[in-house]
Amino acid sequence: MSGPSAAKDFRASPAKPEAAATSGDSLPDARTIAALLDRTRGFRHSPRYTGFRAQLARLAATPPQVLLLEGGDVAERLEAAHYWMAILNCRAPDSPAGGCAAEREPCLNCPECIRMTVHLHRDCFFLDGTAGSIKIDEVREVRSRLGEPPQEARMRMVIFREAQALGEAAANALLTALENPLPDTSFVFLVPQRERLLPTLVSRSMVLTLPWPLPSSDGSLASWEEALRDFIVNGHGLWERTGTRGAVDASLAHALIGLCRRALAARLAGAPTSGGLEALLASLPPQRLRCLDEALAEAQDCLGFSVNPSLTLEWLATRMYLIFPR
Repeated sequence: MSGPSAAKDFRASPAKPEAAATSGDSLPDARTIAALLDRTRGFRHSPRYTGFRAQLARLAATPPQVLLLEGGDVAERLEAAHYWMAILNCRAPDSPAGGCAAEREPCLNCPECIRMTVHLHRDCFFLDGTAGSIKIDEVREVRSRLGEPPQEARMRMVIFREAQALGEAAANALLTALENPLPDTSFVFLVPQRERLLPTLVSRSMVLTLPWPLPSSDGSLASWEEALRDFIVNGHGLWERTGTRGAVDASLAHALIGLCRRALAARLAGAPTSGGLEALLASLPPQRLRCLDEALAEAQDCLGFSVNPSLTLEWLATRMYLIFPR
């Protein structure tokens, strides 16, 4: 396992955690561990995810070999994956997951829950697409371990964070493993939308959708949506807003990307349009919808790497202008 700096969610490549333990600086510090656990506990108690948690609890009785989690944002999808790992592996004596009650809820306090959540469990494999493409060598390394039973956990967990980063060769190598039943292994794909993943992987997955990111509540997002829509149609008017010092921060940029994602999801689901961006998307053919999805993903990645939010929004708006037919 390789560890990151304490300031970031760390990336764990498929390797035994005890190997990482030989290097003190490769382990997350207490503050990072506490932050990861707090986010997962927040997911457990948030009313926003009540229905989603109920779906996970029902699935835990007979876990699917492959679970695809879409919707939400990058952090929410990871929290949902942590919660799923804990449901399947919690060993607290009073936890339904440790017994066989109808409603399964992990304790998030026992060693098994904690080690899974912070990716320090020898039966947890974590491949992180936020750091770049997921390579075929990483997939092969995981696949070489799948013939063995889990060493400690009830279920071996293989998590692909931002699984759209799987290259075609890596995805094909993974398909070989998915074609054979592995009752003690749970694969989890985390993606913004299922359309971002190869259809051959989606077809092998149970798909659950997190609530889509919430819009801004201060009313300012509507005016930005209108400005973005006007730019897409007319090619002018947005730069005056983005060029104002301090007008665009990361929170606003994330909110606008989330708004575009919700509009795209509604278009793909065939939902009635409600004006604004959704009305524009109604005119896009499937190939251009795919281009839009990729542009939104790239913009979100840029924000994740702390690229200037104003420049990111201007780049995204330009891509959208070029994508929409005249």
